[in-house]
Amino acid sequence: KVEAHNFEIRKQLLKFDDVMNDQRKVIFDQRKDIMRSDNINAMITDMRHEVIESIVYKSIPEQSYHNEWDAETLSVDIKNYLGITVPINQWVKEDGIIEKEIITRLTELSDKYMAERAVNFGVEVFRQAEKTLLLQVLDQGWKDHLLMLDQMRQSIGLRAYAQKDPLNEYKRESFELFEEMLDKLRKTITSVLCYIEIQKEVPTEKNTSN
Repeated sequence: KVEAHNFEIRKQLLKFDDVMNDQRKVIFDQRKDIMRSDNINAMITDMRHEVIESIVYKSIPEQSYHNEWDAETLSVDIKNYLGITVPINQWVKEDGIIEKEIITRLTELSDKYMAERAVNFGVEVFRQAEKTLLLQVLDQGWKDHLLMLDQMRQSIGLRAYAQKDPLNEYKRESFELFEEMLDKLRKTITSVLCYIEIQKEVPTEKNTSN
């Protein structure tokens, strides 16, 4: 009986590990793609566009009425994540304005702003910064996620007392945590690149005296 019980525990642990390994594969494949690429700007741009949609739909839910729109929160999110200031209070008062139009305007202004930042710091330097910073944010996000999964796995067995299958609960909650990690990753890298200041190297004069 003891051996059978231990076997069941090992089997259950393997199932828990399968969930983590699936997520690890996604992250490691993403990391390999970043490492192999000399220019990840398209990836960074896609992330920023997803952030724009996320913050707009958070403050302007689909199928909502104008009086339900949260222009103040949207204005703060735009500044925090995109580094730009826009007359959002005027936009939401425009006759017939919809959330997709706001997304389009923010996307165009944000693309222009980031293109200008790249030129100011030097395009090659900025592209390298994008790659380095994304790897750092990804690695830290994954470490934090593993810690949360470990904490959840230690407490998930208590769900059995509530007549819930611990493995199914773990799968569901670990997926939600994974989605949250990716959302935080997109927002963090977008915000960091909007605000980071890159010091240009000043060439040192060579001593020509004998």
